[in-house]
Amino acid sequence: MSTSHLPRNKKDRSVRRQKHDPYKAKGKLREPSVCRQCKAVYHKGRWTWDPVPSDSHDIVCPACERIRDGAPSGVLMLTGEFVAKHRDEILGLVRNEETRAKTEHPLSRLIKIEDQAQAVVITTTDPHLARRMGEALHHAHHGTLTFRYEKDEDLIRVNWHC
Repeated sequence: MSTSHLPRNKKDRSVRRQKHDPYKAKGKLREPSVCRQCKAVYHKGRWTWDPVPSDSHDIVCPACERIRDGAPSGVLMLTGEFVAKHRDEILGLVRNEETRAKTEHPLSRLIKIEDQAQAVVITTTDPHLARRMGEALHHAHHGTLTFRYEKDEDLIRVNWHC
């Protein structure tokens, strides 16, 4: 059925192609499960840092899979003179944001921090973490912050220039 005759906000969204995250479980995971690499625990439908139950199933969590594969869900690019002059301070703030996020959300982690010619590129396992890091930098030091979600991918690109 064509939906072009419906008002813009009433269109049938089920016909749109959905982004598929290949790292998201296809079905419900067996509970409790524990990641054999980072020891995050999957219980009651969510990942936590709870103690590992003795009857847990051994798996690899989506964050450890992304890190292993080098497959980010967030990319934060830092550019500008301020970044070059205050690199250590900026990366300290970035790492603090990861620590805060990872405490509540075990799947929110840094993958890599890479120095490029005129930029520092940070990749994350979670799009919210990349955005959160960019927002924290913008809040602390101002500059220009932009976001772009890649079409048909589970990826956000965050750019901060200062």
